Amino acid sequence: MPTAQHHPATRLCAQLLSATVLAAVASAQDWPNWRGPNHDGSSAVEGLPTDFDTATKVRWSTELPGPGASTPVVVGERIFLSSTDPETRTLIALCLDRNTGAVLWRRDASSGYQPEGAGSPTVLHDRSNYASPSACVDESRVFFFFGNGDLVAYDQAAGDPLWRKNIQKEHGDFSFQWTFSASPTLWEGRLFLPVLQRNEPVNGRGAEDAASFLLALDPESGALIYKHERPSDARTESLESYATAIPHVGSEGRKELLIVGGDVITGHDPASGRELWRWGTWNEGHREIWWRLVPSVVVGDGLALVCAPKRAPVYAVHLGGEGELGEKGLAWKSGGRPNRVTSDVPTPLYYQGAFFVLSDVRNALSRLKPSTGEIEWSLELPGRSPWRSSPTGADGKLWCMNHAGLVIVVDAESGKIVHKAEMGEEDDDHTRSSLVAAHGALFVRTNSTLFCIAAD
Repeated sequence: MPTAQHHPATRLCAQLLSATVLAAVASAQDWPNWRGPNHDGSSAVEGLPTDFDTATKVRWSTELPGPGASTPVVVGERIFLSSTDPETRTLIALCLDRNTGAVLWRRDASSGYQPEGAGSPTVLHDRSNYASPSACVDESRVFFFFGNGDLVAYDQAAGDPLWRKNIQKEHGDFSFQWTFSASPTLWEGRLFLPVLQRNEPVNGRGAEDAASFLLALDPESGALIYKHERPSDARTESLESYATAIPHVGSEGRKELLIVGGDVITGHDPASGRELWRWGTWNEGHREIWWRLVPSVVVGDGLALVCAPKRAPVYAVHLGGEGELGEKGLAWKSGGRPNRVTSDVPTPLYYQGAFFVLSDVRNALSRLKPSTGEIEWSLELPGRSPWRSSPTGADGKLWCMNHAGLVIVVDAESGKIVHKAEMGEEDDDHTRSSLVAAHGALFVRTNSTLFCIAAD
């Protein structure tokens, strides 16, 4: 059992409306899902320390059962996060006390379902594991999803299981090259999960003519509300997406769920799953067949920012359209040589009226003006380990972590590094959880430990 250790304009109106609706079930201090209260990586939390390490400004630290890329979800007095347990080869759902780090409850979330050829119960590939998706919550329940398809709902307070299902068992084995890792999205009284996969088996898994689809489930029972197929002309691995569905409320109150992958971005009616519009492609003629997509969409200033894979540009797409948007749907795309504004894995951040793109292939963090895509500053990132965690914005700063557990704090205005902290253990690698700012504290998940960093 883990233990806690204690230590000393129109677009503006649309943005405010969206933030109000999306944060309805959580206070401004909570972090209720993977990308936070506004689904854009930002937080209104203030008073975070910038002089911390593993021994300084640590309110508490809790040893975790095993590694996982899921980001902590912080709601009220509780923290929820998933993990693997390498010793028992199980998938774990955890609830911690936010004030002390003590484990309030721990549940074995594994169903035991394994598609043929999937490998061990917790590891599908050596770069990832099944505890990569982050949890989400409503007023009384918490929902955990794992890369093997297990979706489990628990009572927040007691940890009592409410319902469970396996998405692969019900809808067919996943057809992905890597470990599926989209996080569930709770919105409009429904639990959404996009499954954008290739249409053929891969590495002995999946099915011929497998379809990509969007699921909407009843949070109370797990019952299927609808399954909407989402077609694409992409080919092979380019059909695969590991991105999370992002909610958006437009300037006139139109609600749409944004889904990216298969060489296009689409907006969907959350009530029915019906496709309202699509824009693409960044893959002309669908020639590139190995362009799986990892970053989710981020919305800001009336635009949806989409990251094409590998070293391709990022694209800003106008929201609120109908049908095939075509050329008019594109506001701008990043350019220049070398293209520093690109992201293969991290999801960008929208914070204080700017987009921030972390390039894991260029080792650069850039601030962009939303209206034009102009680079306001670009920072070369330190260290040799990859930077694949998504950046977080809070307290006027940007918070980023690399595979080795090196955390940097960057001033959002100037782009200057104001602090570095080695939070990982010696020889740590593949640390990929994003940092969380909630209730006046910073939560840092490494391969083995969850740290709560606070000024007091």
